[in-house]
Amino acid sequence: MERTSYRSTMRACWISSATQSLMVVYVPLLFLHFQKEFGITLSQLGILIVMNFGTQFMMDLFAAHYAERIGIRFCLVMSNAMVVAGFLGLVILPSLMPPFAGLCISSVLYGVGGGLVEVIVSPLVEACPSDNKVASMAFLHSLYGLGCIVIILASTLFFTLFGLERWRWLTLLWLLVPLYNMFNYMRVPLPPSMSGGQAGLTVGQLIRMPIFWLMIGLMMLGGSIEVAMAQWSSAFTEGTLGVSKSVGDLFGACFFATLLFVSRTLYGRLTIRFDLNSIMLGSSLIGIAGFVMVAFSPWAWLSMLGLGLSGLSVGVVWPGTLSLSAQRIPNGGTAMFGLCALGGDIGCTLGPAIMGWIAAAFGGNLRAGMCAGLGYATLLFLGLLLLKKVGRRKRYGL
Repeated sequence: MERTSYRSTMRACWISSATQSLMVVYVPLLFLHFQKEFGITLSQLGILIVMNFGTQFMMDLFAAHYAERIGIRFCLVMSNAMVVAGFLGLVILPSLMPPFAGLCISSVLYGVGGGLVEVIVSPLVEACPSDNKVASMAFLHSLYGLGCIVIILASTLFFTLFGLERWRWLTLLWLLVPLYNMFNYMRVPLPPSMSGGQAGLTVGQLIRMPIFWLMIGLMMLGGSIEVAMAQWSSAFTEGTLGVSKSVGDLFGACFFATLLFVSRTLYGRLTIRFDLNSIMLGSSLIGIAGFVMVAFSPWAWLSMLGLGLSGLSVGVVWPGTLSLSAQRIPNGGTAMFGLCALGGDIGCTLGPAIMGWIAAAFGGNLRAGMCAGLGYATLLFLGLLLLKKVGRRKRYGL
């Protein structure tokens, strides 16, 4: 089959990456409204986040073991179907049962879809013919950042024009995206390695490779930085730097997501000229500088610039680590990508939690919490140094 025949497959993967941002940034935009409309407490909102990511953990493990046995196409179609079901649940279920129970069920449903997407789409892009697979992976993950920007801006515009009480209509509009992609995956061609032509390494084989555990560690650190900053940046700018809420939102989550997108777009082009591991090392140094500015700068503008640098830095970590994993363990298969996604999701959960715990231990001082981000970036730099050292070896183990 000609390379051009996979263009529709790549487009479907791009849409899936953008759809991931729906589950990360859209529902949290409604959290405060859920408190008012349904009487949901802050602790219950925290439970919703845990249920979403917890479900994704389980799906990462499930897909790593069974996706190839069940069928990659079936999993791709079901991933989008579950996101559609979850968003429909947000609209319907709180009116049919106790609201918190309805929201929990919805979180689990779209968590299943998100977990499947996360595991399968990256190896699918890796398997499609491409002149520069690293650039293809970078572009795939850059669309997550672009999706975050579009969803935040479009949702804010909708709520401004029509009111937050009409959030159900916007939710129905957003679910059209995964619904469309569900039908896409029913017909796009799949590469032989993703349609039963080849078998990758098993989980047991992977976990006996020391370099695989190094990749898991890098994914955890990347997830820790990415989600910690996405969740805490707006609160930091508003509460600690003393700027207005609108400025805090603009130079918090949206600024971070914008530079995350820019980073992933640029680094795909840089890998044509430079070694990927070296690019990531340089990026981690930028992240260290950014977190030093955020945590210790006495000037608000310099701290906000540091927030942007942290987004510019971490943008390359997730797709870059997946690309390095594919290079170092070329027959890792879906199991490898699934376990890497699991490592990333563990970081997504622990990273912001640790940052919050440190801030709380210092009397709610988010500058102290940001020191956790400095620790993540430093460990990331050391891990990449170790990877570069062992990268000259031809075999997979250390």
